[in-house]
Amino acid sequence: MDVPKQTFEHLSTFNNCHQIPDGWKVSCANSECTMHQLSPYIGKLKSTIAKSLISTYSKPGDTVVDPFSGSGTIPLEARLQGRHVFASDISPYAGLLSRAKLFSPGSMDEALAQAEEMFYESQSVEEPDLEKVPDWVRKFFHGETLSEAIRFAEVCKHRKSSDFIFACFLGILHHQRPGFLSYPSSHLVPYLRDKKYPREQYPEMYEYRELRPRLMAKVKRAYKRFYGYPQNVSGVFEESSVDSIALPRQFECIITSPPYMNALDYGRDNRLRLWFIDPVSAVSVDHNQSQQKKGFELVLAALAEKIDKSLTSGGYAVFVVGDEISRSYVSHPSEVVVKIMLENSSFLRLENVFTDVIPDIRRSRRDYRGIKSEHFLVFKKVM
Repeated sequence: MDVPKQTFEHLSTFNNCHQIPDGWKVSCANSECTMHQLSPYIGKLKSTIAKSLISTYSKPGDTVVDPFSGSGTIPLEARLQGRHVFASDISPYAGLLSRAKLFSPGSMDEALAQAEEMFYESQSVEEPDLEKVPDWVRKFFHGETLSEAIRFAEVCKHRKSSDFIFACFLGILHHQRPGFLSYPSSHLVPYLRDKKYPREQYPEMYEYRELRPRLMAKVKRAYKRFYGYPQNVSGVFEESSVDSIALPRQFECIITSPPYMNALDYGRDNRLRLWFIDPVSAVSVDHNQSQQKKGFELVLAALAEKIDKSLTSGGYAVFVVGDEISRSYVSHPSEVVVKIMLENSSFLRLENVFTDVIPDIRRSRRDYRGIKSEHFLVFKKVM
């Protein structure tokens, strides 16, 4: 039957607008599955929130779709909870992380053996000419460390089923702690911290850092609180744009976080890890769907039509969307999502909205204040 469309000029006019549950505010750093901590990613959704959304809006055995998988938080948590997973993303770094979490080796011993084998294979790779490496990359590493890292990355790129080990390597690429490979730098976004840690005062932080023991320690940390997936649940990942991807013919739930319009620069903030994945494409990872409003709208419109076609009756579509505030303007992507979903779908109804104020600790930079709030938009398919 035909159901009249909902329209809202502003989310504040929607009656079912709620603050997030108290449980979503609790830190998950020492309790979440350690696969979530495989490698940093800006704008990352808390695993406790992902877990709550999955358990609330789907049930075991359902298929959960995430077409903007990012760091793979939702796909990993969905599979841990016994859901089938279909995930996609256009970013090579996001793709690598999502595949690593969905298709990790069956045990820590198996992962350690694979890492060991790949490391020794990398020792036979020809020494790179560091003079051909961009200056901005070289400034992060001792020359011997950089040579080891480049050779190991080459093995990862040309070896099948290496995503998990490659992700572990990228996870230790830069930070100031002894267990990481770079000179003192930030963990999330790559910039040197040589003013805080001057070379003359901290000479040990600028010495050669051996790859192998740090890689093995990282693999062990990844399995600290990971005990495998429930049986009989599958995972699929495809690296593609949302408008060109074919979603499953039928699924019960979609939970996703579209890239914020111009608020997060995934290419810049992941640039060092992207360089090791693919030096050529590292400069152009940000795509129209995340950087331009029109591209964002077109992608969402295409997604709305796919949801309309394949989401089961009574199924849920949950969007996690941030609002951007800068000195010159205020942007409300959440209202854009609501408008496009309702205009391009015949059967989606906005059922609930949760609002969260994002604390500074979750931001990619200490002085960055662009994303102030986050909306959880819950749509239900009614036929």
